[in-house]
Order: sequence, then C-alpha cells, then structure tokens
Amino acid sequence: MIPKFTIDKIIDAARVEDVIGDFITLKKRGANLLGLCPFHGEKSPSFTVSPAKGIYKCFGCGKSGTAVNFIMDLESLSYPEALKYLANKYGIEVIEKEVSVEEKAQQNEKESLYIVMQYAQKYFTDLLLNDDLGRSIGFGYFKERGFTQDIIDKFQLGYSSEERRKFSETAVKNGYKPEYLVKTGMSILSNNHVEGNPITVSDIFDRYTGRVMFPIHNISGKVIGFGGRILTSDKKLAKYINSPQTDIYDKSKTLYGLFQAKKQIIHDDNCYLVEGYTDVISMHQSGIENVVASSGTSLTVDQIKLIHRFTKNITILYDGDVAGIKASFRGIDLILEEGMNVRVLLFPDGDDPDSYSKKVTNEEFKEFIKNNSKDFISFKTSLLYKEVQNDPIKRAELIKDIVESIAVIPDAINRSVYVKECSRIMDISEQILQIEINKLIRKKAGKVPNAKPYDSAQGGKNHGAYPDAPPEEFFIEEEQPKDLVLDHEEKELLRMMMQFGNVLVDVEAEDTDNVQQSFQLTVCEFVIFEMWRDNIQFINPVYQMVLEEFQHELENGNIPVMQTFTHHSNPAIAQVAIDIASFSDSVSEGWGKFGVNVPMEIHAIKKGIEHQLFSLKEKRLNQIITEAKELTKTADPFENENVFRFVISLENQKKRVNKILGRTIVR
Repeated sequence: MIPKFTIDKIIDAARVEDVIGDFITLKKRGANLLGLCPFHGEKSPSFTVSPAKGIYKCFGCGKSGTAVNFIMDLESLSYPEALKYLANKYGIEVIEKEVSVEEKAQQNEKESLYIVMQYAQKYFTDLLLNDDLGRSIGFGYFKERGFTQDIIDKFQLGYSSEERRKFSETAVKNGYKPEYLVKTGMSILSNNHVEGNPITVSDIFDRYTGRVMFPIHNISGKVIGFGGRILTSDKKLAKYINSPQTDIYDKSKTLYGLFQAKKQIIHDDNCYLVEGYTDVISMHQSGIENVVASSGTSLTVDQIKLIHRFTKNITILYDGDVAGIKASFRGIDLILEEGMNVRVLLFPDGDDPDSYSKKVTNEEFKEFIKNNSKDFISFKTSLLYKEVQNDPIKRAELIKDIVESIAVIPDAINRSVYVKECSRIMDISEQILQIEINKLIRKKAGKVPNAKPYDSAQGGKNHGAYPDAPPEEFFIEEEQPKDLVLDHEEKELLRMMMQFGNVLVDVEAEDTDNVQQSFQLTVCEFVIFEMWRDNIQFINPVYQMVLEEFQHELENGNIPVMQTFTHHSNPAIAQVAIDIASFSDSVSEGWGKFGVNVPMEIHAIKKGIEHQLFSLKEKRLNQIITEAKELTKTADPFENENVFRFVISLENQKKRVNKILGRTIVR
C-alpha cells in the first residue's frame, strides 16, 4: 500500500498538462489546452485540458479526469500502478509495506507480464555487453552497422544466446513463472506438455536463439515485445522473428521507436515513417529523432491515430523498390482519410534510410530529406503516370485511382488543391475530377451503417452519416434520477462546498440555554451542521458519498478542497468532482479594466449557500412530509403516536426553513 503522504506528494507534482503532453500534442486555447482525444480517435480536437483545475475533459466522448485517471485509462493501470508510473516520471520514491505471498499471488497479471518483459530486456542487454560470445557476435554486429554505445543504450539493444533453453531456464531460476514466459511469447510451450497440467521449465524453450534483439516499447516506455534478427545467412530461417500477439503487445497498435520519438515529433510537428528497426536507429544516430517504424507490417488505422496524437504531418521514407511503394498506397489512403498531411521521399535505387545515412554526413542526410520530399498525391501521380501515359485505358484507370485517394481527404480545401494539381499533371478538366470525387463521397456516405435521415428533434444533426459522429449509443438517454430538480440542487450545493468550502461565514444559533449566539463556521462545516440538524440526506447516493467524505475530512481536522475529490481513490467520487470542476468557472478580474462590474460569487457566498441549502432542505422536507402523511392515513392514532409526532416535528422544521427563505405559508 502506498502511504497517503506519498500519494499527496505524487499528486502535487503531477501537472496534468505535463503528463498528457507526453502522449498527445496540446495547443494553447485561452486558459486551457486543446488536443486530439486519445480515447476515441477524433479528427477535430475536442479534448480540453485545464492546467488551473488540474483536469481534462473530452467533449466528444465524455472522458474526463485528473493526471492519475488519464494514465489509468490510457495504460489500463490500477490506481496504485498509475501512481507508481507518475512517481517514476517525477523521481519520487515510493516505499510500500512489504507484500505478502498471498498478495503477490493476487497481483495484476498484466503487470506480471510487464515485469517479465523488463527482465528479458535486461537479460539480453547484459548478454550483449558482458558475455564473451555476446560481445564478439552481437556487439560486433552492431558495431559493424556503425551503432555507437549511446545508441545501443538508448534503444536497449541486446543479444540472445545460441542455447535453446538458456533464457527460459535462467528466468525460472530467478523466480519468473513459466506460464508468464509463455504468455509474453518469450518462451514457447513444447508439444510434450500435457494440457491441464501446470507448466514447468521442462515444458518450454526459447523463442529467440542466436539473434540480436530489438526491444519494442509502448508509448510510456515499457517493453512489450521484441524483434530478433538472425546473424547467419541461412535462408531456411526467418530473417526477423517478432513477438506474437499478447495481452500487452498488439502489433497493429504499436510503432517501433515512438517512445523515443514522441517529444521530437511534437517539436518538429512532423513524423518520419520508415520500415525497419535499423532504419529508425540509424536516423537517430544521424540526429533525426522524430522517426518511427511499422516494423514490416501493413500500416493500420490504430498506428496512424497514434501518430496523429502528436502531429498531423507524416513523411514516408521509401527505398527505390517501386513494387513495394505501390503495395503501400492503400496504407497512405488511410492516412489521408484521417485528415493528415502526407509527404513522400524516395531514396536513390538500392538505398534505404539505414544504408543512405552511412554514405553521407549527418548534415547531408538532413538536407536530402528536407529538399526531396513531395506531397503524396503529386508523388503518386508522377510515379504512375510515366507507366501509362501512352495507354488510354490504363491512363483512365490511374485517374480513377488518384481520384479515390483524393476523395478520402476530409478537408474540402485540401481536396480542391489536390484536384488542381492532378488536373495539371494528368491534363484533365478539374470539373470532371471534382464530379467523380463527389460521386465517391456520396457513395461512401450512403454506405455508413445505421445512417439516419435529418432529425429535427436532434437539432438537425445526422448522427450516423458523418465520420466524426459518436457511436449511436452515445445519444441514448441515460436513466435519469426521479427528481431532476433535486438532483441538480444537490450537485450545485456540492459545487459551492468544493469551491468555497474553506470560506468563513457568520452563523447564529441557540445554545443549550436557548440563548442566541454568533460564531463563525467554514462553508462546508455550515452545510454539514445544517444537514445534520434536520437529519436530511441527499437522494443521489453518489452525492451522499461525497457529503460523507466532507464530514470524514472535517472530523480528521482537514478542510477539503476541490482537489481532495478530483484526486479521490474512489472513482465515483472523483468523477462527480471532475464533472463539477469541468463546469466551474471563475469571473476574470480583467473586466474591471473596462468598467464592467461583474459580481463575484464569493462576495455573496453566505447568502448564496443559505439559499441553495435551505431551498434543497425545503424540497426534501416536503417529500418526507408527504411520505409521512401517507403513513398517518393507515396508522392507529393510539398505537402509532410517534408517526404523528414525527409529522408535527417535520412541519416545524419546514416553518423554520421557510422563515429563513423569507417565504410565507398560506393555509
């Protein structure tokens, strides 16, 4: 368990804009920051971060929270795991109580897989740097490729032994369970294992033998997989072996080098996309760090969205293989469809980023990339037009192909620019191209599943037919509380307590001798006292939980503030506070410069909190009185005297409340 003082230290250190900025690009928008939501893959930014309040909220999918919530949701971590992640980021030491054997057995399985992968990386790196064979074979290979020690350390490169069971046996000997070695894909289960029996070390063998190892990191830097390259020329063996799909590694949602590249991608507002591990590493060594690789797989939408979090500009670096370039065009259409800008660079025949970087200086390499990239549509048109310009049928097919690429671009202005360029190169009317593009757009819109006609009840919005529309279930009304007015008043009272809970107000009350006394209470103490006085609770059970948390903090000598609740370990309490904070704005004092006198809520907080509190109490008392009177209809006045006394006491409480509210009860 993490001690409370350590949790407070982590929360104080974690700046929400700093934490989220590690994962998406945020741009200043007034007092807030705006970016693309990492949770639902939007194209127009609606993800808002408030540094002042320490929270974020997506107005597209509704996700909201603090820095801790963000890490929990994005990395699928528990609350303690997210705290440890942030502690590591800010260099805060976390000292926990010793974990028992039983607690170890209950630890999250996914975390166990991460631990195995961390061990594997250290094992392979140690073998590369400190083992005699590792240094002569593995380290020798990397030196031959021109990789420096700094680069080897940066990418945590390693080497796997030729011995078939060496890694698995060593891992088990060091306390790692064979079943987790299999689940991470680091070990393979042999055919000798009998299904249903526990997996033992004799049932497994290494996936990687005699290879140099490239650890694959997730976006937060944890090792989730490996790529292993063979060092012999045996054509019967695969040149590369990659980790299989596991609970922590999904190759369709992973880009090699993104962890090392993300800050530079944001800085340069551009991402270079290459094919392999060594291409990424060679470019880093040449001083170009905003580069990632799809690791030989076809580019996926999830990978594109990963890049889109940091920039909308992608430059794809190709070798001279025209057949390979053509095969990748479908992936580039997916990039265009996501509303991103694509440029393409073609290296001279026979060269790729790795080989070309070794032929020229770092500065020449950078200049070549800068001066030779073209926008994708122009590149595609120029590349393919040479092959078909003398064949009218193939030329018509090419035009249709180009038109299909332009049609997926969501921005109308960008489409118009590409139409003009394509018209110039292909010598065809812009109008004809635009007509074909419009046909494709209409056809695609008609194929959207669950598309709905214009709905006047929804304000004219067609929720199903547009690419940015949320899923249909987003518009299904949630079950509402039975009394919406009361629910709103309870929430508003909590808002005032969270914002102004530590403000002192003057209170008058009778002491035990019925003498009127004046004293001061904080706003939250005043509300708790008044709710207790009339024995009233909130109807909304979550709001009642928050109210009880106020009371608990006060009993411990603390005056809770907004952050107490937005960072609460109970997600239900935290979510209520975050929702309240998302719509709690203060009036800028700057209006006074223009002669505009805007009243500040805090200046009239006593009146405001009294009105809100006693208005709520009146409504709750009316409810309770109505329910109590129903009981009196069937109660025997001689046997159930307490029921009638209860009704009378409630009526007296109501009179007091109405007197404070300045209301007259007319009978």
